[in-house]
Amino acid sequence: MTVPPEPPAEENLDSLLVGVIRDNREKVAGWVRDEPGSWGFLAGKAVLSRREQLGRPLTDGERRAVWHRLWQLLSQLKAQINLQP
Repeated sequence: MTVPPEPPAEENLDSLLVGVIRDNREKVAGWVRDEPGSWGFLAGKAVLSRREQLGRPLTDGERRAVWHRLWQLLSQLKAQINLQP
């Protein structure tokens, strides 16, 4: 039996981050409203989730990549919200 290849790391990361966003909607709403602590909470959840997914601590570069991609996804969400009447 052939084992299917792992999805690309970026795809795994995006799926994980979408889950963090979905599971923490109240904090995401707080981030959109610029509430203190919202970004730190979401960034921490994202890093912990990625660490769990990989089964090891993240390197500095990996942690920064998680933060960067989370910021991108949140910014896209915020832009979509701001476009709604």
